[in-house]
Parts: sequence; C-alpha cells; structure tokens
Amino acid sequence: MWLDLLKKRHSLAHILAQAVQREQQRNVEVGIGPAIDNGFYYDFLFDSKNQIKEEDLTKIQNQMEKIVKEWQEFIVLEMTDEQSKELVTKIMKQKYKEEMRAEFVQDWESITFYVNTIVAAAKDNLLKGVDENYIKYYQEITDYLQKKYPWKFENKFVTFLDMCEWPHVESTKEIDPKSFKLEKLAGAYWRWDENNVMMTRIYARAFDSKDKLREYSDMMEEAKKRDHRVLWKKLWLYNIDQDVGSWLVLRKPKWAFIVNQIKRWFEDEQLKAGYVPVITPHIGKKKLREQSGHRWFYNEWMFPPLELWCSLGERQDNRKPKESEIYLLKPMNCPAHVKVYKDDIHSYRELPLRYYEFGTVYRYEKQWELGWLTRVRGFTQDDAHIIVSKDWLKEEFGKVVDFAFKVLHHFDFQDIKVFASFSDPNSDKYVWDKAMRKQAEDTIREILKEKQIEHEEELWEAAFYGPKIDFKVKDVIGRYRQLSTVQFDFNLPERFDMTFTNPQWEQERPFMIHRALLGSLERFMGVLIENYAGAFPMWLAPEQIRIIAVADKFENYAQKVKEELVSKWYRVTVDYSSDSFSKKIRNGEIEKIPYLFIVWEKEESENTISWRSYKTKEQGTCTLEEFVQLQACLPAKAGL
Repeated sequence: MWLDLLKKRHSLAHILAQAVQREQQRNVEVGIGPAIDNGFYYDFLFDSKNQIKEEDLTKIQNQMEKIVKEWQEFIVLEMTDEQSKELVTKIMKQKYKEEMRAEFVQDWESITFYVNTIVAAAKDNLLKGVDENYIKYYQEITDYLQKKYPWKFENKFVTFLDMCEWPHVESTKEIDPKSFKLEKLAGAYWRWDENNVMMTRIYARAFDSKDKLREYSDMMEEAKKRDHRVLWKKLWLYNIDQDVGSWLVLRKPKWAFIVNQIKRWFEDEQLKAGYVPVITPHIGKKKLREQSGHRWFYNEWMFPPLELWCSLGERQDNRKPKESEIYLLKPMNCPAHVKVYKDDIHSYRELPLRYYEFGTVYRYEKQWELGWLTRVRGFTQDDAHIIVSKDWLKEEFGKVVDFAFKVLHHFDFQDIKVFASFSDPNSDKYVWDKAMRKQAEDTIREILKEKQIEHEEELWEAAFYGPKIDFKVKDVIGRYRQLSTVQFDFNLPERFDMTFTNPQWEQERPFMIHRALLGSLERFMGVLIENYAGAFPMWLAPEQIRIIAVADKFENYAQKVKEELVSKWYRVTVDYSSDSFSKKIRNGEIEKIPYLFIVWEKEESENTISWRSYKTKEQGTCTLEEFVQLQACLPAKAGL
C-alpha cells in the first residue's frame, strides 16, 4: 500500500514537470522532483520572462489532470555511462540533469530514465494548443529513442523523460485525477546549497483517492488554526526582528510566563529525581570545542569564531590573535558540564551524578533548514548529563526513559513514537569501540523490551558519539515531531579523561548519558502551541483572567478584583483600552484567555463577578471566594 502511494507521488512529480513545460514553454530548466511524506514537489528554474506566480498553479493543475486522463505509459530505460551522457548532453540539453548524471555515474553501474509516452496517432489531438517549442523538443527526443530502442517506442510519442532511480506507476490509468492538489510555491537552492542558484519549488499534496485528499485537506484546515506561525500574532508570544538577527527569537512577556511555568514544574521534578543545577557561559574557547570534537563534527553549523585580541575601537593591524584569544558561541552544553565534573575528584559513592541546565546555545543553521520555532539559530535546551558507573548504567538509562514519558504526558502528548537509533556495523565514523557499542545497544534493547515499549529501530542513525532513543509526538496533521532524546556519549569521557575512584581504589572511566526531555524550548513551544491550539490550560496560560468593565465607572471595582486575585497568585489583567465592550470580549476570545470576568453595576453592588470560560464556553456568576474554591478543586498541575 505504502509503496503504491510512493509510486503515484513520484510519477505525479514527473507529470507536474511535464505540465509546467506545456504551460510555460519547453525552455524552463528542470531540477529534481521527489516524493515526500504528504505528496511531492519539483524544482524549476524559469527565465526572467516566464516567472511563475501563485495564480498560475490553477492552469498547471488543470494541465496535470488532462495529462493523467491521457493514459500515458511510463517506460523505464537503463543506460550505460556513455549512453546516458549522449542522451542528457546532446538530446535533453538540461544542465542540471547533466550535473546530476555526472554524480550518479560515480556510484551507479547504470543510469535509469523514466519516459512518458502517448500513442503517436493521438498526438495531434492530445497536444492541441500546446506550445510548438514543446512539441518540437519532444519530437526530437522521440526520433532519437525510436532509433535507439525501436521495440519500445514504435508508434509512441514521448511527452517527458527524467533521470530517476525510484519506481513509478506503469500508466497514469493508476492515478485518480482528483487525488492531488498543487499547494504552493517556495524558493529552494539547487541541491540545498546556498551558494547555488535559487530555484522555484512547486509543492503538491497527493493521496490514493479524492476522498483521502479531502480528508487530508480538512486536517490541514484544522492545522492552519493551530499553526504556531499564525497564532503567534494573535497570542503576542514572540517575534523575529531582522535588526536583532536572522532567526533569533525575541521572547515576549507572555512567552516568558509560559516558559517560567514549564521551568518551575520541570525544575521541581528534576530535583526530586536527584538532578543538580549548573549554569555555564554562552561562549567558550575554541580549543575546548576542539578537545570535545564538536569543532570538527559540527563546524558547518557553528557561528564564526570571536577573535578577542582587540576591541571594536582598537584595531591592531598585522597582528593575528593567539589561540587563547579565539572564542566560539556555545553550540552545545556538553563540554562545559564535563568541566564542572572535572573540577573535583569523584568516588563511586557519588555516582550517578546528574547535572542539568536550561542552557542557551547558538547554531548557524542553513537558511533552508530553518523553520520558525521548530528550527532557529539561538535556542534553549533542557540539557542534562548523567555520569554513571557501568553497574548502574542500565537502571539509570531506564529511569531517564520513564522520565521522558512522564514529561510528555504532563503536557498532554498522548500519541508518542519511540525510535531507537543504532550504529552501522560497517562504518568507522564512531568514536566508540565495538565492545562498548554492543553493550550500549544491548542495554537499550533490553530496557525497551522489559518496559514493553513499542519502538522502531533505525540502523545507521546513531550519532558519532553513541546510540540513542528519540521520542516523537504526533501533531494535528499526523507528522511526528521529535522532542525528547536520550543518548549515550562515549566521546567526551574519553576525550576529557573523565574518571572516578572505584571500590578497589582504582581510576575507572565512567559512562555518560546525555538527555534533553523538552529538547529545544523553542521547538517545544511551537509544538505545544499547536497541541493546545493556542488555548493553554489554566496552569500554563500567561494571562489566566482578563477583567472587562462594562463602563469606565466600574474600572475601580475591576482593579479591586484584580488585586485580590493577584494576592492569590493568579495572573490577571484589566482591559483599560478604548475599544468597545463587544470588541474587548472578541479580543479575549481571539487571544484565548481562559477566563473573562465581566463587572458591571450588579457585580459591584453584590461583590461578585460574571465569568465565561474559553474552554467550555460556560458562563456564570459567583463571588471571588467561590471562584477560587472552584479552581482549587481542579487538577491544577503547577502554578496555582
């Protein structure tokens, strides 16, 4: 079933490219067009006179549906290096395909092409109104292939061909013409390299049938309502200002309230679990990252070095900085935690040692990898490093796995997938020996089996420093977003010569477990916003209650109510804006405030409040004492 859908999606990518050539003339340069998790895309380079616009997608969609109804056949060709070179360079004359072919021949014994054809006798009818340059171009290709492969292309006309390794459908008869929908345009660097040309990418959704497409489209409409990239404006949570820096997040007061609540709860849980806090600097010397290995393994994602041999106001020409004067923005917290450990002598009696930190790190993610809160260049991780002896390794790792589930369930994530990432037995990229590798991977498998945790094994996905477990939560459109991770780290104990004194008074190398249960707080917030659709539960809401006075003369009573609630640790505001009463109510609904309090003449005289709940849409009138009592009966998780 999955393979059939993959075939349809990839075949539709070819049909998209064909439709674009028919609509935009043949001289558009084609890039790559893979299947993706909800459909497909294709990259194009248009000339300056033929730039495509969003409104053109309807015409291209119609052309694609027409092509599907032509019952085109997909013919596969396998060619040698020389055969493929002739076809690509002399006949196709597509420079990006030439570049890809030159790479493919280094790894493949043969090059595979998929060729779309129609019955030659139907050409004039089917291609009526299509640009003459398109027909001329593919007539030349048809003549060439008929000469080379007469038994395959007799009485056929070629409408498109592409160099591709993936399987496709045999005919467009297998595709429902209403099962796909062109979605949007986007910019994309050729081969994901920002030094290359920016191409135009057309995204599309595709499923097995019209009904499946409609079901997904309905789900996407719900997703739009929850999308953190949309809700952030309504909720006043954060901003990204180019004057501050590209993809560096300005966390506004409401964000800070939410994150502080998360931290308070999580900090208490960590302390109860035996963790101790540390705080480490945002920058560190380059040589520290070289010793840890991160300078070499993650150099591509680091900000450029800070050379501190002179100040901005004092340039010292012709002088190079000393190594001791070169610093790096912190890309991860691990080496600094090791240095905390190394500052003392440790006995086996102290282990396991559990350090945690809400540490902000900086990584120069590539432009195409960035994605609002899910991937930014400055983010905070709830990093923890557990130093443990061999005897307690399994138990400690198991505790962290349980902790991960506890954290995710606390924030109402229910659909959680677990992925165990192991090493490639034939690769030499790992810094740990085979014996340690086996012990760590066996430990993970035993823990997951004993705890009866359903999981998927991902071979070859282990980090260079050790195997890991990732926890991914399902979002509203069915994607799984990684949040928590638990990893073995065999790299740092060795590189920093970490030791402890064992019962025999000998120096022994400890094991180290790296864990981040919330992961990046920015990504966590993005997923959390969508999980709650922006309507945070009472304990997390940055503004729990907003008081609205029906008229200005009741604002003093509103302020009195606020002060009383604030004294009981509620987060409360009074709407003093000049907006109309109805607009104030509407604003509270848009911002998803858990409770709106309405005060008027009756409320003031009776010392009561009228309330309405965003979540339940219920309304009522009661005294403040009654309201507080009601809240106290609720299963508040923290903060109240």
